[in-house]
Amino acid sequence: MALALQFARAEKSPATRRAYRSDFELFRKWCAVRKLNALPATPLTLATFLASEAKRGIRPSSLERRVFGITYAHLLASHKPPGQSEAVKATMRGIRRAIGTAPNRKQALTAERVRVIAKLTPTNLIGLRDRALLLISFAGAFRRSELVRLDLVDIRETESGLLVKIRASKTDQEHRGHVIGIAPGKAACLIKALKIWLAAAKITNGPIFRPIFKGGRVSANRLSDRSVAEIVKAYAGRIGLDPMLFSAHSLRAGFLTSAAQGGASVR
Repeated sequence: MALALQFARAEKSPATRRAYRSDFELFRKWCAVRKLNALPATPLTLATFLASEAKRGIRPSSLERRVFGITYAHLLASHKPPGQSEAVKATMRGIRRAIGTAPNRKQALTAERVRVIAKLTPTNLIGLRDRALLLISFAGAFRRSELVRLDLVDIRETESGLLVKIRASKTDQEHRGHVIGIAPGKAACLIKALKIWLAAAKITNGPIFRPIFKGGRVSANRLSDRSVAEIVKAYAGRIGLDPMLFSAHSLRAGFLTSAAQGGASVR
C-alpha cells in the first residue's frame, strides 16, 4: 500500500505536489476555523469555500487549482472528490461569469532587457551565478523547473554552442528526456558566463545552479524554482521595471518574443 501511494504521488511533478499541498492546507485551515470536515469534505463545504475565496479577491484560475488540489487529496485518501459535484461546478461557473477569467500575464524579458541585466550582475559569487542562470535560462527558453534540475553532466560544449539534456519537463512527465542546442551568443556569451560561475563555485559535478550561503559558501543542493523567480524579479527591479510584473517565465516568454521579432517561426 505504501509503495502504491509513493508511485501515485510520483505521477505529479514536485512543483505540482507543492502547489496542491498548499491549496489543500488553505482549505483545511478554513474548514478548521468553521469546524467543518476537510477530508472528506461535502460539496457544499467546498462550494462555500470557493465563494469565500472569490469574495477575498482570488482569481478563478487560482480557484480552479484549489479544486484540483482538494480533489487530489481526496483521491489519494480514497474519498469521492467533492469537486466533481454539480454544486461545485455551478459555483465555479458563476464565479467565472461574475469575475471574468482574463489571465494576469507576466511581462517578457526580451533579449535587449536581458543584455542590460547581464551587465548589472555583480562580480561576486551570487552575481556570477545569476549572470549564468539568466543567460542560459533565456537562451534555452527553459522552464524554471527544467533549469534547476540541470546537472553538470547534462551539458556538453560543442564547436557551435551547448548541447543540453533536459531529463524531464512539464510536457515530459515520464522522464524520456530530450536534448536541445543553445547558441553561445555574441553580446553576452553564456558559455563564458557558465564557465566562470562553475570555476568560481568549484563545481565539478552535481547541480549547476545552487544556493549561496552568507560568507560565500556554495551549497551542494539545487537552487529552488522559487528562487529563480525571485532572482528574475530582483533584476527586473534593478533596471527600473516593476518586479511584480515579472516571473521566471518572463525569460522563456522573452526568448520566444525576441525570436519572433527576429523573423523566426513559432516552431
